[in-house]
Amino acid sequence: MDQDRIVEELIATQGHTYAEDAGIRLKDTPQPLYRLLVLACLLSARIRSSVAVEAARALYDAGMRDPRHMADATWQERVDALGRGGYRRYDERTATQLGEGAELVAERWGGDLRRLRKEADGDTGELGRLLREVPGMGPAGVAIFLREVQRVWPEVAPYLDEKALSGARRLDLPDDPEKLVRQAGDTEPAVLAAALVRVALDKKAAEDCLHRAE
Repeated sequence: MDQDRIVEELIATQGHTYAEDAGIRLKDTPQPLYRLLVLACLLSARIRSSVAVEAARALYDAGMRDPRHMADATWQERVDALGRGGYRRYDERTATQLGEGAELVAERWGGDLRRLRKEADGDTGELGRLLREVPGMGPAGVAIFLREVQRVWPEVAPYLDEKALSGARRLDLPDDPEKLVRQAGDTEPAVLAAALVRVALDKKAAEDCLHRAE
């Protein structure tokens, strides 16, 4: 099967980032970057991505849009907002982590993750290490954040982690980041990464993509 055709169908059907799904207009400014951090934390739990996205929207709608407002909210307010988004299985632990994480981001980087970026000084490995200092941000959350933030932090790109590469293998595409990015042409690496993760997580989505490419 024509790999270029497969990539074309992949982008056509799955080519949207998780930040876009959560209503985050990602820019290299404090609030969108913090909202992405929260989303990455929520997505890293063993819960449907659609639920994590709705929970991120609910937190935003409740006014928890930056570290100060997240930290100032009560634990119960965070639990309630997560519940409105359907994020109930991990709501209590996550509410605690969000509060502690907001305090750390506010104290360590002045509420501005661009300072974290500056501290990493172009080293993606160091960027990941710093992100793991945030409560609730384990390896999965860090990978999610880096996949999405490469849209506005170009030194991270191309960032296609093992989850994205497993999606490529499911579609019989190369599992080499550089080759995949070249094959995707003008498609941003962040969009390609999100699309590949979706087919990695959803066998039917992968099968539909291959069927459309025939």
